[in-house]
Amino acid sequence: MTSFVRSITSPKKFICGHGLLAHLNEHIQSFGDNAYVICDEFILERAKNEAGASIAEAGNKATFEKFNYECTKEEIERNRELARKAGANIIVGIGGGKTLDTAKATAYYEKLPVVIFPTLASTDAPCTALSVIYKKDGSFDEYLFLPSNPDVVIADTGILAAAPARFFAAGIGDALATYFEARACYAANGDNLVLMKPSTTGLGIATMCYEALLQHAVKAQRAVEQKVYTRAVEETIEATIYLSGVGAESGGLAAAHAIHNGMTAVPSVHKAQHGEKVTFGLLAQLVLENAPLDELETVIKLVKDVGLPLTLEDLGCTEFIESEWRQVAEAACAEGDTMGNMPFPVEPADVYNAIVTANAIAKTYK
Repeated sequence: MTSFVRSITSPKKFICGHGLLAHLNEHIQSFGDNAYVICDEFILERAKNEAGASIAEAGNKATFEKFNYECTKEEIERNRELARKAGANIIVGIGGGKTLDTAKATAYYEKLPVVIFPTLASTDAPCTALSVIYKKDGSFDEYLFLPSNPDVVIADTGILAAAPARFFAAGIGDALATYFEARACYAANGDNLVLMKPSTTGLGIATMCYEALLQHAVKAQRAVEQKVYTRAVEETIEATIYLSGVGAESGGLAAAHAIHNGMTAVPSVHKAQHGEKVTFGLLAQLVLENAPLDELETVIKLVKDVGLPLTLEDLGCTEFIESEWRQVAEAACAEGDTMGNMPFPVEPADVYNAIVTANAIAKTYK
């Protein structure tokens, strides 16, 4: 019998609740007593006041630094130097994905523990052992694969619920694909995000993610639209950040994210959120799989109910240019992308046909 190396990877701790920023020290003090905190500009003063007071009251130290907008090698080096100058023994990131990726990379190079505090629930990136590095002009540079996940991920429901509702919906869209991609990758015995084989646990967590979204996502989205938090918001945040992150990393990605990656070549959809494009990629994946109609309709209903874009026009593509979408299909099938985790061979023509059909199906449910 052939032996495969399967994996389950996750943060050491995931903490979800309300008012956690003001109690930050409780969750970081077992890892270090001199924190270097990289913050998004919009939350910097609040973090100094609330988290800073929590740390100072315990007799510990903290240095707060504004993130300079892009996760570049230069920004990582700048923060490494400042962290060393501060004598820090723990790194904390508070903000959006690029801020958190900078904190993860800084901690990795300085060989320090890292605590991640997302201010948006728009993707599952906070939990992953990965930083996406960009060039100074904002173009993609490289992936930095990290040897371990963050030590702690803290999800403050009050802060996450106060963010624009579109970001919360995008997180639901990104998480919605988790189960279907993990299911495909598991059936194909493909590679997960740490380049090992998907585990039964990873698939199980991805399944829990889908079930949680079906139960709670619509109720949570309505609450977030009113900028309030409820139990459904907490359940949905656990699904979109933790269950989706661990489910994707341990279970693997497939067509939905590969199609998303291809869609980055289409200028008209550049303003669409990651999770919004992944949602359309999922519809195309379900067409590729010839998924049962009731499954497809369940997904479409959830997409509509949380207010996610459904058609390509909703994503910003007011004119369908065949050559562009042929290019998307080619890119989605590039060697090394996650289309290879589908349990059957997929050609660019198949992807193009699935995109066109998914869009036509989506229009009938508008």
